[in-house]
Amino acid sequence: MQTFATATNGTGAPAGSASGIRWDLDDLYRGLDDARLEADLSDGLRRARAFEQTYRGQINTPTGPSAEQLLTALTELESMYEQMDRPAAFAGLLHAGKTDEPRHGALLAKTREQRTVINKHLIFFDLEWVQLADAPAQQLIDHPKLKKYRHFLEQKRFWRPHYLSEPEEKILDEKSVTGRSAFVRLFDETVSVMQFPFEHGGATKQLSQQEILAKLYDADREVRKAAASGLTKGLQANARLLTYVFNTLVLDHKADCELRKFPNPMAPRHLANEITQEVVEALMTATERHYPTVQRYYRLKGKLLGLEPLQDYDRYAPLFPDMPSCDWPRGRQIVQESYAAFSPKAGAVIGEFFEKHWIDAELRPGKRGGAFSSSTVPSVHPYILMNYTDRLRDVMTLAHELGHGLHQYLSRPIGYLQCDTPLTTAETASVFGEMLTFHRLLELYPEPRTRLALLCSKIEDGFATVFRQVVLTRFEQALHKARADKGELTTEQINELWMAANGPMHGNVVQLTPDYGWWWLYIGHFIHVPFYCYAYSFGELLVLALVQKYKQEGTAFVPRYLELLSSGGSDYPHKLLAPLGVDVTDPGFWELGLQLLGDMVTEAEKLAAQL
Repeated sequence: MQTFATATNGTGAPAGSASGIRWDLDDLYRGLDDARLEADLSDGLRRARAFEQTYRGQINTPTGPSAEQLLTALTELESMYEQMDRPAAFAGLLHAGKTDEPRHGALLAKTREQRTVINKHLIFFDLEWVQLADAPAQQLIDHPKLKKYRHFLEQKRFWRPHYLSEPEEKILDEKSVTGRSAFVRLFDETVSVMQFPFEHGGATKQLSQQEILAKLYDADREVRKAAASGLTKGLQANARLLTYVFNTLVLDHKADCELRKFPNPMAPRHLANEITQEVVEALMTATERHYPTVQRYYRLKGKLLGLEPLQDYDRYAPLFPDMPSCDWPRGRQIVQESYAAFSPKAGAVIGEFFEKHWIDAELRPGKRGGAFSSSTVPSVHPYILMNYTDRLRDVMTLAHELGHGLHQYLSRPIGYLQCDTPLTTAETASVFGEMLTFHRLLELYPEPRTRLALLCSKIEDGFATVFRQVVLTRFEQALHKARADKGELTTEQINELWMAANGPMHGNVVQLTPDYGWWWLYIGHFIHVPFYCYAYSFGELLVLALVQKYKQEGTAFVPRYLELLSSGGSDYPHKLLAPLGVDVTDPGFWELGLQLLGDMVTEAEKLAAQL
């Protein structure tokens, strides 16, 4: 079992009730020295060479391969991909758990490098498949024996205009290890060990990113103000390096898009998300039309706090300083009960995450910030990382990541080639799980002040997931355009783009201080997956519609919802969602979720008036 040093609060006592809640990675490998790890890497290379020898020149033929031959090839390919990615999944989790351990970084580099070596022998397969003439390719796609892989085969051919020659693909794949992947790792390792000066009460402490961000939720305005200042100073101290990383990766993305003949920087993300540019633009413009809803809420919050206008560091201030905390055992119970009440099957899966140690929730030095659920490989199971700080909002984060975990767990039988969903539907189960838990919290905490605070917290989460993600996407669009037009950008130039993108949402209700201009520097989504952010908006608004369906249909909704999760990425999102009565291609669809957010603000206004 993998172990890490436990963080303390400076007195020797464990920091937080989740102390000791660490994942057990033995289901992947038993440790850095597990002989199976090296065996998988070497056997993966052997199998890839044999696969290439068997199938090179057999796919792109005048009549194409037989259905039986292609099925055998796909079955072997799927198995090889899982074997070659299992070591990298393990290394990634080890590294996230303690980024400042050199051995973890070394293993991460080794597994990525070896994967590239193995993949050199497999690149030919995709190229031959997309180059196969349309008529024989369609016959194979429609063949009953290949039904399991129909969507994989069909979707792969949509990338045909964007593939390069095999030698070029091999070069790009190999150079990515010392190019894009290296800069992503540099960003992660830099941010995870950054220190932020927190000056308050005549003393200065050096805090991690997670610790300084947590203080932006403090009831004491002076604490929030000091946290905002400390966050800015820490980012400024690292701005030169982080700005260079941003510039480099944006330029790398531009070069990649040009080489692959994509019409704009967002096009590859749309293709991977199996969504059109028109649908995404309809989503974003509909969201922007509802910015007055955001401002209406912040105007209410300012009145409740007696702060008009709000400063940027006031946005997440709790309405009441005496909100109940929630320790790990209680949080676990609430989340598990929320899922089980919806579906005993879902509740049983969630229980496995806790009972079998698939969650890492404790706070410790060097651990990656934020939260994620890693699907790893279908023959194992997902793992979750988060940083639990005993707040009610951490309960929602736990519910969110367990939603991802449930989705990933149920889709494993689909197989490695199709179990993962596009980003547009990847947030469905996570946000739905949040909503289940939110309603459970409302039942457990009926006192009006707490109920209002929970409602406002959920509204703010909704705003962060819908409106803020559109803002981030608009910023990213502006960043890529400015980098292409002006060359390498200074930190101050990017600060201006950030402020310009954030201004319309906040209007004159929230005052954005000059410090806020630096806060783009720590946002990893821009680094890890270009143009990821709009998928959050898509997922949140989709789930608001699904929650309404569940309210209307009751238990009849449950099996169809679980079937959606179990389908993974085996078909187009709009087809998988159709049995649930949802049409995400309808431009008016987004209005339903946006109006529901507006209704939540109205409810908050009514509760506030009663108090």
